[in-house]
Amino acid sequence: MKILVVEDEFASRKLLTTLLADYGQCDAAVDGVECVNMFQAAFEAGQPYDLVCLDIMMPHKDGHQALKEIREIEKQQGVKPSEEAKVIMVTALNDPTTVVKAYYKGGVNAYLPKPIEVDSLLAILRDLEIIS
Repeated sequence: MKILVVEDEFASRKLLTTLLADYGQCDAAVDGVECVNMFQAAFEAGQPYDLVCLDIMMPHKDGHQALKEIREIEKQQGVKPSEEAKVIMVTALNDPTTVVKAYYKGGVNAYLPKPIEVDSLLAILRDLEIIS
């Protein structure tokens, strides 16, 4: 499995990449601009990401905008909705509007609040059938 962790905060980025490294190849991006560029490059190389852990609040391009562009890349590449990359939004925001926007308008698969708890992350990965 190919995984992209997108997080501007070093500690959270390091934690997520360390936890997810057991499940596949992990790459990291520090903001939404780098995320979209890496996602596009992976498609062009024929090695698209299977999972994206995407922070919502980031400089240059937030997670909502990055997710919109990710889904547009997949659409342009002819990816069926059932075969899209799984996206987990990660955020310190405890705002129901943000969660609703991510789920229903952005095409996110799950939502993980900060501080990141290992058990919560693993439960989401099981629910998404990424791990057993």
